[in-house]
Amino acid sequence: MPKLAGQHWLLLRGLCREAAHWGSFPDLLQQTFPQSTVSTIDLPGTGRFYREHSPDNIEAITEQVRRQALADDLLAKPVTLLALSLGGMVAWEWLQRYPQDIAAAALVNTSLASLSPFYSRMRWQSYRQFLGILLERDLYKRELAIIQLVSNRQDHYLETAEAWTAIQQARPISFANGVRQLKAAARYRPSNRKPGEPLLILNGRGDRLVAPACSDAIHHKWQTDIFKHPWAGHDLCLDDGAWVASRLKDWINQPTV
Repeated sequence: MPKLAGQHWLLLRGLCREAAHWGSFPDLLQQTFPQSTVSTIDLPGTGRFYREHSPDNIEAITEQVRRQALADDLLAKPVTLLALSLGGMVAWEWLQRYPQDIAAAALVNTSLASLSPFYSRMRWQSYRQFLGILLERDLYKRELAIIQLVSNRQDHYLETAEAWTAIQQARPISFANGVRQLKAAARYRPSNRKPGEPLLILNGRGDRLVAPACSDAIHHKWQTDIFKHPWAGHDLCLDDGAWVASRLKDWINQPTV
């Protein structure tokens, strides 16, 4: 493992989500790596950039995210990316384009169109529920439906839905930006080249949005490290952040070969 791996974390969220959707996880990661820096950054069209247009391809999204990271002085030293879902695709493209920026990367419940069919990348069983979310006008009901799709922690549904509703009220992502991000994710086909930097796959076997087989496909194609959570859903860091932080510590602390 490179010397700088795990010293400067940069967190990327997924489809239609912003940095605030990490909740308490960045603090938990900071406690796990007390000597490290932990930073978050928003994708175009979300969070502090919610008034901007999101590109409809991963390549352009990656370029904008990197420019913002440079502007925020987050790349003075190589970062370790922790990236969820759509963020994982951005992380993969970043590794391909600017490997010097990155010490290592951990990808959570992500998928690549070049390895997995569309009905696995968004599980066909979730189509009706996803359509209902897009059509729901009541903000709280929409966020509650999202939670019920991406999380398996039923005891946290109501509390999290209230928090996510407040985020959406403050910085609403537009329907058009959501469609652009969905289009970018659906058609992303990266080059058939394994990144040279250490790579970890984290997967929740209870993911009802993206089939766990998508994470398995990346693992088998490029022989990456992988940890599998037995029951967590798509938002693995929400369902069991302590498990994620612990696995990241195990991975970072493994002996250098």
